[in-house]
Amino acid sequence: MSLFDDAVLVLKGYEDQTELRQAYLDHLAEHPDGLWKACRAGHITASALVIDPEAGRVLLTLHRKLRMWLQMGGHCEAGDSSLAGAALREATEESGVSGLSLLPGGPVRLDRHPIPPPCHCHFDVQYAVLAPPDAAHAVSDESLDVRWFGYDEVPEVADESVVRLLEATRARLAA
Repeated sequence: MSLFDDAVLVLKGYEDQTELRQAYLDHLAEHPDGLWKACRAGHITASALVIDPEAGRVLLTLHRKLRMWLQMGGHCEAGDSSLAGAALREATEESGVSGLSLLPGGPVRLDRHPIPPPCHCHFDVQYAVLAPPDAAHAVSDESLDVRWFGYDEVPEVADESVVRLLEATRARLAA
């Protein structure tokens, strides 16, 4: 199965945020290159919130270009076979944490947001990954810093999209 086919299946199976989900599917129908950074009309990205539920904390990255605390994530690459795999790869690369595992149940949220030109927007498919208890992190070339934050600290440092992702992740963990 191709990454494009995986993305369509994942989005069709995602039952929440129906209007936004349909916008993602419409984007892919209109843009066969809609998964790739080269698509200037916008492209699908994959991200993952690194969470340590035992310690009640999440690992965020201070994004080098945006200078914002965000979850790990980024562009799909030619070697990616699934959106979940792309999100896990990005989380591992950007956090330096080995042994991450995807939170079961597929994507946690969708978030569409504008980005600086030449592209116009990211259609982000957001996952969550569980960190092992002894997770050691490292700062990647894409980050200025990587740091653990308690759940209650996230609204003080991150934007609403990260707060919503944390809330949805915690709700899934509690289910």
